[in-house]
Amino acid sequence: MSQEAATTAPILLGRNLVKEFTPKGRRREPFRAVDDVSLSVGASETLAIVGESGSGKSTTARLLARLHDPTSGVIELDGEDVTTASGAGLASFRRSVQVVFQDPFSSLNPRHNVVEIVTAPLRYQGLSPKKDGARLVKELMERVGLNPDHSGRYPHQFSGGQAQRIGIARALAVSPRVVICDEAVSALDVSVQAQVIDLLQDLQRDLGLSYVFIAHDLAVVRNIADRVAVMSAGQIVEAGTRQQIFQNPQHNYTRRLLAAAPRINPEWDQRRKLWEAHHVAQ
Repeated sequence: MSQEAATTAPILLGRNLVKEFTPKGRRREPFRAVDDVSLSVGASETLAIVGESGSGKSTTARLLARLHDPTSGVIELDGEDVTTASGAGLASFRRSVQVVFQDPFSSLNPRHNVVEIVTAPLRYQGLSPKKDGARLVKELMERVGLNPDHSGRYPHQFSGGQAQRIGIARALAVSPRVVICDEAVSALDVSVQAQVIDLLQDLQRDLGLSYVFIAHDLAVVRNIADRVAVMSAGQIVEAGTRQQIFQNPQHNYTRRLLAAAPRINPEWDQRRKLWEAHHVAQ
């Protein structure tokens, strides 16, 4: 799968991306959070962007999702420049590129039940009549491992892992091609992290999804990424396949990250090997 993805044209691409923020107050210089970053993700591929807090990885994710507008640089979807897309063009882009956020409880409307939450993107896009919403939500809940009979419940009635599954179901509602996971498992317990990672891998296999996976936990990245981009101070300091980054890191910053990472969970490592063998066999 990795080799195939590496040889096909990218679905989502960012080229020479720069993002500057100007602090409030007079005579303050702009802060460059992302500095000349170029990366891409191919079909059915997982690109992980890793780095410490403040490295610029989440800002890069928001640029790729068009949640931030770049100060300069280009964002392309299927080779088409969408950097300044608006109106119908931006709506079309959002159907193809969805986001799963770090904290499900802050990204899910507490006043809406699951049906309302999951069908919200459909209503905004005008893709599905309201009468079909409940049926679609139940299908999506089954796909992400939730009880469809709970579709009338509210976010506070679910655990953290279950709430994140709702966020994933919401992202899937518009049938995206790329899902950007911005620290999507970092707020979860380790055992729940493994379950959500398994779910993401199953969805990728079944639906052909591509992921941009933002994380600081290298143990998690090692179990989901095809390629890895390492960020520090707003720049990519090293990029390569998972094997290259974990087995033969070239940059001192990457080596320090790996040295500081907790020991790889052997159960996850075994799951990854089994999943890879199954995917290659297909």
